[in-house]
Amino acid sequence: MKMSFLLRLRSGSNLLLSMLSSRQLTFGKSKHQYSSFAFQKTSLEPLSQGSLLRQMICAIIQNRPFDSQMIAGAHPWTVDAVCEVLRAIPRFFFQSGRSVGRQQGFRRRAPLRQRDLRQEAEDSNNSVRIRGPAAYRDPAKVTLGVTKALEFYSWVEVECGFGHTEMTCKEMACVLAKGNDLKKLWHFLHEMAKRKCQLVNTVTLTCIIKLLGEEGLVKEALAAFYRMKQFHCKPDVIAYNTIIGALCRVGNFKKARFLLDQMEIPGFRCPPDTFTYTVLISFYCKHSLQTGCRKAIRRRIWEANHMFRHMIFKGFIPDVVTYNCLIDGLCKTYRIGRAMELFDDMLQRGCNPNMVTYNSFIRYYSAVNDVDKAIEMMRSMQLRRHGNPTSSSYTPIIHALCEVRRPTEARDFLVEMVDGGSIPREYTYKLVCDTLMSAGQAGLPCELCKKMEDGISTRYKQVMRVKPVMK
Repeated sequence: MKMSFLLRLRSGSNLLLSMLSSRQLTFGKSKHQYSSFAFQKTSLEPLSQGSLLRQMICAIIQNRPFDSQMIAGAHPWTVDAVCEVLRAIPRFFFQSGRSVGRQQGFRRRAPLRQRDLRQEAEDSNNSVRIRGPAAYRDPAKVTLGVTKALEFYSWVEVECGFGHTEMTCKEMACVLAKGNDLKKLWHFLHEMAKRKCQLVNTVTLTCIIKLLGEEGLVKEALAAFYRMKQFHCKPDVIAYNTIIGALCRVGNFKKARFLLDQMEIPGFRCPPDTFTYTVLISFYCKHSLQTGCRKAIRRRIWEANHMFRHMIFKGFIPDVVTYNCLIDGLCKTYRIGRAMELFDDMLQRGCNPNMVTYNSFIRYYSAVNDVDKAIEMMRSMQLRRHGNPTSSSYTPIIHALCEVRRPTEARDFLVEMVDGGSIPREYTYKLVCDTLMSAGQAGLPCELCKKMEDGISTRYKQVMRVKPVMK
């Protein structure tokens, strides 16, 4: 069972590969034989910090009790070492088997909704598949990870004489939040707040709010926001922005606007900043794209534009991130006229657009098969030196050129893309080859094809550790 568990995590961790190569994991031995084999080196020379971390993670993964023999002759524990061990626990215990090899990101195909932990526990007991952020998780592994994290946190303090700081307290609280064990989370925070040195601060609670919001536990995140006074912490503008973003993520714009209205009260301790309005504008546009109702799309885009004008009326100067959020939402909902107005307004205000701004227009013009306008926007970006085009800029243009049967230009843009240092996706590469073949045009040079195929294979190995079969 342990062997299959480690093999599933093999592609997601280079750390386990190094441990396997150094023969620190022996699955056929008993615990006594393992300890005598694994820690044979400790009596000869001191353990380095990296070896100590690997042994701690091995003990946690194999669910072995922590022993004083582990730290014999080792270097003293540091804050970074303790934090590194705590950060490794969610990677090995909280991720599902389907997330191994996935790319880091926050995109979701379906809108995030408020989770009900009690209902999820009942569904898990009845063998009903859970949907959402906790889908395909193993509850037994999650419980084991939380238990071992608390055990390690106590052991390193009692047995090793390590004094916990605000940083280690924050990492431990993040482990409990990612494990969705709220009872232990609140108990842990209350215990840390009772100590003479106040380990719970506003930064820790803000990180908890952020993690709970990303996990779909928005009501719990809101409870953590209102519990700041219990821990003698005062919420700052970052905490307000975090909870507003968590509320908007599940579509609770009414409560988010209520918090914004509180911040806008004259003399309020935490007045809003530019990022506060940017969060609302961004989620208005994202929420509009997650619904298939045209009326809802129009409503959310109108609210995003209204928030942008309200922001300017309050005297805030929008930055490039604010413009990009609104322009991207407008382009994806085919409101190109308003998007061009904002683009001209950026130039008039002296806010230089970047590659993200131009890519929004390039994707729109490519989607409506106005390829010449898309090429014009990319060349304008290069002439004005507002950014260098990458694969995200070339790919929509190449796809649009193949669709309108202009294979020669698609081939030229693909060559230009590779010469610029970007490697196309496998689908883009095959699409250009198939279009050239169907049109009877000359194919790509052999050296260029080999370079692209090697780059695609390397990308597959880095992400999925699977080598694609090129046809």
